Amino acid sequence: MKERALPSVFIVEDHPLVRKGIEAMIANRYCLTGSADEVSAAVEMIRERKPDLVILDVKVPGGGGAAVVEAVRRFDDNMPFLVLSVSASREDVVRMFETGIDGYLVKTADEDFVLEAIAQTLAGSRPVSPEIAGFLLDIDRDIPEAAGIQRLTPREREVTTYVARGYSYRETANALSMSVKTLENHMHHIFTKLGLASRHELTRLVYETGFLRPDGRD
Repeated sequence: MKERALPSVFIVEDHPLVRKGIEAMIANRYCLTGSADEVSAAVEMIRERKPDLVILDVKVPGGGGAAVVEAVRRFDDNMPFLVLSVSASREDVVRMFETGIDGYLVKTADEDFVLEAIAQTLAGSRPVSPEIAGFLLDIDRDIPEAAGIQRLTPREREVTTYVARGYSYRETANALSMSVKTLENHMHHIFTKLGLASRHELTRLVYETGFLRPDGRD
């Protein structure tokens, strides 16, 4: 019987010793598909290698971890991201979750906790270190209700723009070079994040909040 390939992991970390420590920790459970120590190289290598998970720090040269996530989201909306950082600041946690990361750990976490968090992230969960768990309750409060649409990823906001302007799902999918099934998945995530039940409610929200304007000048 053919053995199942190990999930692949890409690391974005600019401190060599920390990077080597992460590599050693995951070596027996995951396949390291590469690493980078700055934003532009990380984005290009992630695009080429298509890992199953990206582990990244908040503070990396070239714009930080947020810049990596935002750039990757433009070509891959489903890439899982797990932050592993020394920063436990509310500002960094909220900022990173606004970009669409899946989990956030501080580097004081022990090895078993990190390995379990990696497995959880790959399974679709959102693991966080106890030190920053309370900040998740602040994310929605930090973003006024009128700007709730900003909780969406850049790709989800693109989808929202087309759908709210009256494009059909198929037209939107074609315009954004994705399948209708992928478009439907995006819409499910959008409705869930915003607490909506239909595209009509979404359309009303984006115009009421000023995310889009009826005259087309957004």
